Amino acid sequence: MANNMREIKSRIKSINQMRQITKAMKLISASKLKKARTQLEETLPYFNKVRETIADILAHSAEVESKFFDIREEKEGKKKAYIVMTGDKGLAGGYNSNILKLTEREIGDNKENALLLVAGTTGRSYFTRKEYHVHTEFDYAVQNPTVFRAREITETILDLYNKQEVDEVYIVYTQMISAISLEPKVLKLLPIEIGALREDVKANEIVLDQKFKYEPSEQEVLDVLIPKYIKGIMYGTFVEAFTSEQNARMTAMDNATKNADEMLQKLNLYYNRARQAAITQEISEIVGGASALK
Repeated sequence: MANNMREIKSRIKSINQMRQITKAMKLISASKLKKARTQLEETLPYFNKVRETIADILAHSAEVESKFFDIREEKEGKKKAYIVMTGDKGLAGGYNSNILKLTEREIGDNKENALLLVAGTTGRSYFTRKEYHVHTEFDYAVQNPTVFRAREITETILDLYNKQEVDEVYIVYTQMISAISLEPKVLKLLPIEIGALREDVKANEIVLDQKFKYEPSEQEVLDVLIPKYIKGIMYGTFVEAFTSEQNARMTAMDNATKNADEMLQKLNLYYNRARQAAITQEISEIVGGASALK
């Protein structure tokens, strides 16, 4: 009986320690999520203005063109690059597995012509094991998305695209729809679809009814702004992926804490029963010993 009580007490202590860890991890994830969202909101006015200016030039200047708008000719074995945003660690429910499965579905039978740029050690390990072509790893970006790091990744992508080493570029990431809803998504980054850009401007109720004069020229301004526009998309999707991971981890840790609470409740019940049985047995032995003395 005593051994059984010690075992139960030891398990209660272990679960209590685990419960404290899961609660702490939930608080850390909540803090990281809030910080990342705040940083994104601070940069949105700048990137929104870049997007609006590009849309304004396209709306009023039919003659401008860009290599980033060119839809390259259809050909067999088109090279496609995928920027895949996974996490650096687990403990986040199905966050990583959902992104990995979506990426594989998108690649399909085009594995030989798929070039991967992976953020997060989870994705790198998975795709290396599956013998995909992992061109670049951005492990540093996934746990601390910043505009500076988004620029570095953008420059890598633009270099590949400009050298025609890839024909199309996609971002595979997770969007946090709400606190209880995460959605893995695929976003086409290059070439930029003008129609989609205009629809985006329309959806955000941006009014393009004023003709500006651009110096030195509309074409040159456009050439400068488009890489900034791509950088803005890159940063926004990295923040979305990061906050989605933190939200998934918060949910997982919350569930783990609840499970620990249920286990503690059961173990405490078992312990109290065992303790009561031990007390009852001790009283019975005392009574029995007293009776024998008579």
